[in-house]
Amino acid sequence: MTPVLRTERLLLDPYTPADEEGFVALFQDNRVSRWMGDGPATEAEDRALFGRVFTKVYAENLFDVWAVRRDGRLVGHAEIKRTDEVDGHEIIYALAPEAWGAGLGTEIAEAVVAYGFGTLGLTEVHAIVAEANGASLVLLERIGFTRVRDVREDDGSTTRVLTRARGALADERPRPVLPS
Repeated sequence: MTPVLRTERLLLDPYTPADEEGFVALFQDNRVSRWMGDGPATEAEDRALFGRVFTKVYAENLFDVWAVRRDGRLVGHAEIKRTDEVDGHEIIYALAPEAWGAGLGTEIAEAVVAYGFGTLGLTEVHAIVAEANGASLVLLERIGFTRVRDVREDDGSTTRVLTRARGALADERPRPVLPS
């Protein structure tokens, strides 16, 4: 069961059915969805995805998925899940554009990484990011991720695979991210 995580300014908690409109709005924003999965999807596909969070992901305890809230408002999305693409666990995060530039993306990523290392007991965590997504690459490198390899996609674009090993940062210590 996905636990509640808290950071200095954010609450990461399981989605509720009342979050559907906020989830769809986040995923329908092309500034966000262009970096997620296979890119923008239809509204119907995003609503179906939201439904599967409950009927598959939560119901079958497949992996952890969080609504990211600030001051009670849905401002983002986060996940950590096993993926064969890197033979390990990948973090995924998205933040609504109106919340960009305030360090919240870093807070989300650090919280999910800390959960992976602490609660899940992982020794490394991965991120798969489009080379053109410079903001996310800078954020991940700042918090200790290093590039492992590049993957040339069928459309000619490049995707970067990054990894952070437990203890990668010299000052790494347990983060104040506590299940509620």
